[in-house]
Amino acid sequence: MAGITLRSVGKVYPDGTRAVIGLDLEIGDGELMVIVGPSGCGKSTTLRMTAGLEEISEGEIHIGERLVNRLDPKERDVAMVFQNYALYPHMSVFENLAFPLRAQHVPKAEINARVERTAKLLGLDPYLKRKPKALSGGQRQRVAMGRAIVRQPQAFLMDEPLSNLDAQLRTELRAEIAGLQRELGVTTMYVTHDQVEAMTMGTRMAVMRKGVLQQQGPPQTVYDEPDNLFVATFTGSPRMNLLEGRIEHDDALWCVLGEQRLPVPGTNGRAAALARYAGRDVGVGVRPEHLTDPADAPHDRPRLRGRVRLVELLGSERLVKIEVDARPIVSDETIEVARDVDVTSADDVAGRGRALVTARFDAHARVDAGEVVEAAVRVERLHFFDLATGRAIRDTG
Repeated sequence: MAGITLRSVGKVYPDGTRAVIGLDLEIGDGELMVIVGPSGCGKSTTLRMTAGLEEISEGEIHIGERLVNRLDPKERDVAMVFQNYALYPHMSVFENLAFPLRAQHVPKAEINARVERTAKLLGLDPYLKRKPKALSGGQRQRVAMGRAIVRQPQAFLMDEPLSNLDAQLRTELRAEIAGLQRELGVTTMYVTHDQVEAMTMGTRMAVMRKGVLQQQGPPQTVYDEPDNLFVATFTGSPRMNLLEGRIEHDDALWCVLGEQRLPVPGTNGRAAALARYAGRDVGVGVRPEHLTDPADAPHDRPRLRGRVRLVELLGSERLVKIEVDARPIVSDETIEVARDVDVTSADDVAGRGRALVTARFDAHARVDAGEVVEAAVRVERLHFFDLATGRAIRDTG
């Protein structure tokens, strides 16, 4: 097994398009790194350059101790799993699994042993004589994974392997893939546009946008401490609420949203950094789970008031869309992610200087569209962003 290291890697196409820009990424031996981002962000290009299917324009790619820039794909000792399975339709499951081993001139007895072991690992042993057309989508994807596993490569490269499957099967298979990766201990680069996959599967996740790495780290850290507006908006479902607010500093530190004021806890490490923004507008982010029904919160928790525009019952909870007296943040970063704003007219709401925020209420909470409600705010979990740069405002020490 071996780690994968990308150092200042870039890709420029002949027409001048820069698909990947100065990418530094290190995937540890045995780690599952998920590269995530919207279409066109450069994630698949990164994987294809690592595999040797795309030439790099600049930088270095190392697999283990080897610099592989000039090595052909077959010399890199990596195995790929694609979204379209790439199975041979005229071959049985056994023959599909055995094909890469025969190409390597592995002895027949070893081929049989490795195929049988891999098939058992993936629950494919009852289907070894079947052709791909006789399999379900999930079974075909298992065969594609098995063909990668049976090779015993130094690393797996997976390019949106679950995107062609239905939602329930994706959920089942992502758990299987993560479990298999842990069991096999093979270094894995996994590319997806689905941030839920990234959050649930990866040892670490790397978020890309327009060819540039935005942030990397353990999924929970990226979720809890987004570095910028794009990462804040991209991670989480429902997405983070983003508003324009003003910082005031008198005897305490306050975040002003329209006519309402929320205290900023002095114990928060960002307080000193925020104090330098006194009298200035900033971006304010709050995740839906930190806006809750006051009936379920401590009585002294600050409140945010607004009129309910929509209530969505999800069985286990209600998502309550509340129009508040604050301007929404509208930027290239947020527009790129937030294309499904749940309002009658997003432009109309923004034009009136009012934003729609999503709160999580108990499923049995009595709340209806049209009424004025309050949502309890966990102010210690607020996020703040510089509106000029989009970067998170944090204590600089």
